[in-house]
Amino acid sequence: MSRRSRRRNNASRNPWLGKAAVGGLVLAVLALAGAYASMRSFLHSDAFRKLLSTQAGKVAGVDGEFSAFRWQGLAVSTESFDATGSGLVSAIRAAGLNSEVGLGGVRRGVWEIQSSSLRRLDVTLDLVKRGSERADRPQASDISSAKREKAAGWFPRKAELQNIDVAELTLQALSEQGPVGASGMKIHAERAGPHGAYRADVTGGTIHLPIKFLPELRLDRLHLRYQNDQVFLTESSFGAWKKARISATGEWDTRTRRFSAEGEATDIKCDEVLSEDWAKRLTGDVVTTFLINNQSGQLQADGELTLRQAVVTALPVLDALAAYADTRRFRVLTLDDARTKWHWKKGEILLTDLVLSSDGLVRLEGSLSIRGQQLEGVFRLGLAPGTLATIPGAETDVFSPGERGLLWTPLRITGDLSDPKEDLTDRLIAAAGLRMFDQIPESGEKVIKFTQSIIGESSSKTLEKGTKIIEEGSKAVRDVSGILDGILGGKPEKSDETQ
Repeated sequence: MSRRSRRRNNASRNPWLGKAAVGGLVLAVLALAGAYASMRSFLHSDAFRKLLSTQAGKVAGVDGEFSAFRWQGLAVSTESFDATGSGLVSAIRAAGLNSEVGLGGVRRGVWEIQSSSLRRLDVTLDLVKRGSERADRPQASDISSAKREKAAGWFPRKAELQNIDVAELTLQALSEQGPVGASGMKIHAERAGPHGAYRADVTGGTIHLPIKFLPELRLDRLHLRYQNDQVFLTESSFGAWKKARISATGEWDTRTRRFSAEGEATDIKCDEVLSEDWAKRLTGDVVTTFLINNQSGQLQADGELTLRQAVVTALPVLDALAAYADTRRFRVLTLDDARTKWHWKKGEILLTDLVLSSDGLVRLEGSLSIRGQQLEGVFRLGLAPGTLATIPGAETDVFSPGERGLLWTPLRITGDLSDPKEDLTDRLIAAAGLRMFDQIPESGEKVIKFTQSIIGESSSKTLEKGTKIIEEGSKAVRDVSGILDGILGGKPEKSDETQ
């Protein structure tokens, strides 16, 4: 006989046993019903609203409170959550919250907050000041309060957000470089493991950064992961300027405020990042990698930039070379190689391993620093043999044969962006010396006439005056330098030989 059959036989022989089983079942149902009613009563109480307010505040390191709750069963809605803080997060305002409380986590000691949605979330961050001690780690009073809350009853004293959708996020942040703003973004976030780990997808919206040469960024998507006070950017995609694309990954420690991000920017047009004057002279597509971080305590950035399909037109120094060589090959110059490594820190840009080259014609190699408007550059300039043959001594005393079949000379650039200075003109004039006058008007006139056709009729009087000055004698060397200065676009730096 089976065990079940024996129980039926026992129950039939002992009716009190059957009634006790039924009674126990009824009591269990009543107990569950009573527990549910008790939990529901607590959920609908003001104590639960304050509990969620405290929990939400602890997550963000702020002090805040939800407005009155409205309940339909286990579904809850509220108009707002307002909070302020003294740490990283200085203010939060959430509007239009809808959520549902799940009971599946009661055994684990938590209320599960499910299917949450926010109509709008406004967050203000302070990236400059350090968070207060209270914001960074719990105080003794917090621990004592937590113990009192835990002892207050058998209901869970913690809330656990399972997922949330934010229809519109607005972010304002104060950084050492200036204000950062973001608006119009949408977020979906959900739990991604134990210990408060979350993953989030952010889409749409625009971002404004306090970097002058960067435009408004149009966000396509961000994939984020949060765990143990670390935020990881696992994927991102932005649009900028007209058709430029930017992608990046990175990480941020919310306690130390240290972060790093690396990525690539492509399809940037020269006229989108250059001044109006230079945009007329240089065309092409900019591609650059970047690494941005504040690991040293100061924001800095590095990368490698390449200019593709680059064409230089009407650059004064190239017009001068065209005049010297009696050729128009320099007027419109296609660059076969245009690249540099760059470093930015505290407003200074340093370009290293810079190369601008048109194969077999001209090549510039070196480094350049830009502090505000000030320039300091050290280069090597290589020219095809014969380019400066019309200037006596240029290809023997100033330039020397070197690699790539070019003639090379050092070149120093100083001054500022609006008035750059170079030291090549003076060295060319010094090398030519009085031999330049011996060949006037043959070589000198050739250069000046060709230059006149380049810079236009408006400068013809100046050139005519310069020709007369050259014919006067020794004073001509300095005045020819002044004429060439106008061609080169800056004032030549006085060399020791000509001062």
